[in-house]
Amino acid sequence: MKGFSKRYSAVIWKQFRYHRLAYVCWYFILFLFCVALFAPVLANDKPLVWKHAGELSFPAFSFENKYKTIDFKEMKKSSEEGWMIFPPIPYSPTNYNLDHILEAPNALHLLGTDGDGRDVAAQLIWGARVSLSVGFVAVGLSVLIGVFLGALAGFYGGVVDVVISRLIEVMICFPTFFLILAVLAFVGPSIFNIMLVIGVTGWTGIARLIRAEIFKFRERDFILAAHALGASDFRVVLRHLLPNAFAPVLVSASFGIAGAILAEAGLSFLGFGVPPQVPSWGSILSQAQEYMDVAWWLTLIPGVAIFITVTAYNLVGEGLRDALDPKLKQ
Repeated sequence: MKGFSKRYSAVIWKQFRYHRLAYVCWYFILFLFCVALFAPVLANDKPLVWKHAGELSFPAFSFENKYKTIDFKEMKKSSEEGWMIFPPIPYSPTNYNLDHILEAPNALHLLGTDGDGRDVAAQLIWGARVSLSVGFVAVGLSVLIGVFLGALAGFYGGVVDVVISRLIEVMICFPTFFLILAVLAFVGPSIFNIMLVIGVTGWTGIARLIRAEIFKFRERDFILAAHALGASDFRVVLRHLLPNAFAPVLVSASFGIAGAILAEAGLSFLGFGVPPQVPSWGSILSQAQEYMDVAWWLTLIPGVAIFITVTAYNLVGEGLRDALDPKLKQ
């Protein structure tokens, strides 16, 4: 069985590689993960390495309070002793500099600055963390809820299926984005609340997929054999049904992550997203409204980042959908 699983995974990967755009987008998403993961190394106003008084320290990776109050750039100018190595972008996304407000892309600020003098490149890099975190956590929560309720409805049927199906229909009746706005108006905007609300409101499609797949497999011979051997309902669902029914969920999750990233950007753009001090692609776009005529880069750069990222996830979803065609299992 393990050998078959490995062979099937190899077939899926081979089929996925045939979708050239999806294959390229897969590596773009991995690149985006690396950017988000290594954001402190790529954009930071603290040096990566600092040699002072004969000692080496690593302020960019330290959480000590003593480094928070030091102006390393001024120290580098005034001190002849020791040396520092700064990141490629020597700015923090929260650095306010009123002497460099709304500067177009230049040698010092590669992607320009915003209305508060903050470096746009630094915000873009750190904002990738927010976008990816919201996307994966929100969709992860949606998958948990959707798989649980969909498996219950599909496995037990009857009254359980009717109740869960009616709940799904009620949830679908409300426009998701406006429902998210309404909930956030009560609970207040924060990264945690955005993840929670998007996750709690986005599970219906996954629940319907799992329900349909469980219905398809629950009368198969291998499931009946598991029941005959005395396997509990929990074991049958977890060990036999879900592994066979989970493939469409991967495709739906890929599209869901793209939708969650877009939703977070839209919420931040409208002022219901992350707090102003937290860098995000949507918050850059929100500020661009005030400077549309004089700061084109505030609109273009985060807009392109959102477009490319959302498109990449959608193309990966399409690639997975083609690769996981049920005909390949025969």
